[in-house]
Amino acid sequence: MSEDQYTFQNPVSRFPSISPPKQDQAEPGLDRDLEPQTDRGEDSYRGTGRLTGRKALITGADSGIGAAVAIAFAREGADVALSYLPEEEPDAQKVAGIIRDAGQKAALLPGDISEPARARDLVAHAVEQLGGLDIVVNNAGKQIAVEALEDLSDEQFADTFATNVFAMFWITKAALPHLKPGSTIINTTSIQAYNPSPTLIDYASTKAAINAFTKGLAQQLAPRGIRVNAVAPGPIWTPLQVSDGQLKEALPEFGKDTPLGRAGQPTELAPAYVFLASAESSYVAGETLNVNGGSPTP
Repeated sequence: MSEDQYTFQNPVSRFPSISPPKQDQAEPGLDRDLEPQTDRGEDSYRGTGRLTGRKALITGADSGIGAAVAIAFAREGADVALSYLPEEEPDAQKVAGIIRDAGQKAALLPGDISEPARARDLVAHAVEQLGGLDIVVNNAGKQIAVEALEDLSDEQFADTFATNVFAMFWITKAALPHLKPGSTIINTTSIQAYNPSPTLIDYASTKAAINAFTKGLAQQLAPRGIRVNAVAPGPIWTPLQVSDGQLKEALPEFGKDTPLGRAGQPTELAPAYVFLASAESSYVAGETLNVNGGSPTP
C-alpha cells in the first residue's frame, strides 16, 4: 500500500472525477458489477490499532460505504459481523475475505432487516458469533428515485422507512442490553436530510428522521456511557446509485456539482466511522459528521 489515508494528497485529485456510463442493476446492486469499480480501501486503508479487541455489527456491510467501514474496522483490529441481503452474497464473501486477511473474525449474517424478527435476531447472532458487541453501525439503506409524488407508491414509501428507520430502531433496541459503557452506535444519515433531491422524497425523509433519532438517543444514552453519533455522506459512488437510486440520465454527472468537483469514494467515509467508534471521540455524542465534498450544511 504505497499511498494510504495518511498520505499528503490533493483532495480534488485524490480520486478521479468519474463519468459513470448509464447502467442498471436490479436492486440492491453489487459492487462486483459496478462500472467503474468503487474504492473501498482494500488496497489503501492502513490501520493503527485504534479498534483493537472491539466487536462490531455493520448493516449494509457487503458493498459501498458499509464494506469500506468493515474493512477499516478490521484493519484497526475489530472483529466484524456483516449484515446484508442474501442477493449480495458475492460482495459479502469478498469483504469477509479481506477482514480475515487482516487477522480478524468475519461473521456473515444474510437476511432482510426490514422484517422485525430478522432485525432483532441479527443482533443475537452477531453477539453469539463475535462473543459480544460494542459497536453498532446502522448503515443499510434503500434509495429509489421517483420523479413525481404521484408515482411514489405506498409500498415503496413504507419499504424505505422499514429499511432505513424501523430497522435502525429494532436493531439498536435489541443491541442495548449487550452494550457496556464505552460502546458506540453510529447511524448513516445523508446530505439528503438537509438538501433533499426532488426525486428522493421518501429517502430524504428517512435521513432526516435518522438525524433526529441519533440526537435524541445520544442524550438518553450518554449518562450510561454509550455514545450515539451519525455520519452524513454526500454523493458517494456505490451500487445504490445504479440500482435505481439515481435517474439513469443523471449518472454521468453524479457528484460533479460538489465544491471538490467529484463524487466521493466509499473509502473516504471510513475514517469518519473509525473516529466515532474509537475512544478518540470520547467527548463526541449526538454529532452528525458531514463527509460530502464541501457542500454546505446547517
